[in-house]
Amino acid sequence: MQLGVFIPIGNNGWLISTTSPQYKPSFDLNRAVVEKAERFGFDFALSMIKLHGFGGPSRFWDYNLESFTLMAGLASVTSRIQLFATCAVLTLPPPIAARMAVTIDSISHGRFGVNIISGWQRREYTQMGIWPGSEHYKRRYEYCAEYVTIMRELWDAGRCDFKGRFFQMDDCRCLPLPSAAIPIICAAQSDAGTHFAAQHADYNFCASFGFNAPTAVAPSVARLVAATRETGRHCGALILTMVIADETDDAAIAKWEHYKAGTDLEALAYRDEQAQDDPNTDVYAQPNRRRILGTNKLPTNQGVLVGSYASVARMLDELAEVPGVQGVMLTFDDFVIGMEQFGTRIQPLLRCRARIREAA
Repeated sequence: MQLGVFIPIGNNGWLISTTSPQYKPSFDLNRAVVEKAERFGFDFALSMIKLHGFGGPSRFWDYNLESFTLMAGLASVTSRIQLFATCAVLTLPPPIAARMAVTIDSISHGRFGVNIISGWQRREYTQMGIWPGSEHYKRRYEYCAEYVTIMRELWDAGRCDFKGRFFQMDDCRCLPLPSAAIPIICAAQSDAGTHFAAQHADYNFCASFGFNAPTAVAPSVARLVAATRETGRHCGALILTMVIADETDDAAIAKWEHYKAGTDLEALAYRDEQAQDDPNTDVYAQPNRRRILGTNKLPTNQGVLVGSYASVARMLDELAEVPGVQGVMLTFDDFVIGMEQFGTRIQPLLRCRARIREAA
């Protein structure tokens, strides 16, 4: 199973709480995390793009770095790990995103990929006057399909004459060509989004929710596998999950309960209000996600594995056995400590990484 880390480009990582570790993003912090990931043999690191935070007492995600420039910097100080930046398609013309990707491909010597996001939080775009209106929700995967088609044509041939509903290229050029194939990742869950992933992406993040429920992701993965069977393409399923570990189960659960006690309900309310702008969105407002995130008010937007080092290793091995799962992308309550714990205490126990350890 592949291992990745979702690096802390936004303040406080992925815990929406006033009692979790509080920190602001910096290049030095993310460099420390990615260098640990590389040292421990992780396969990839990915940074999101967030343009407007959720506020609240924790000021959740009010502080954020920019994804492409951060990964360019990290490309220059790493040598092996694959690096993914996130592209908010409403903010960049596809030829510019394609050229930025080629530049980081050059810096990284072929270790770069792009995570495509269609745009679900309206406030991120209205603040800049570039929100195309509520009709974007219905057409966003058609928009993304044209976007990715243009990028791939430029990467493959260095020129593009694509004519579509949203974009019209006129002998558009992008040279030099990348030194290696630039993979595309997305995080779609709806039927339309899953079809887009199966048709255009190399990897898709499948939904993972709940507490210590590693196999709950199976239906989402099965939906992606079925869609790729129809398109005849390979699109690997990646699972996003948080790890909160300690010496014992009780110690780890005590940390989780402490974080839950400080849940920032004001920030959650803002998030849910934005999500409900589109009742069909595949990010937060699907009925099952609304139930999990809106009713239970957990201080994160992903599945959580909480326990001793041995317990977390066992749950990750269970996740690796779900048919179709190709990898997992991890977050931590404290990234620097969490990465060290994972590399030295959890990874040596993982059956799903045994071959990689032996090869090393």
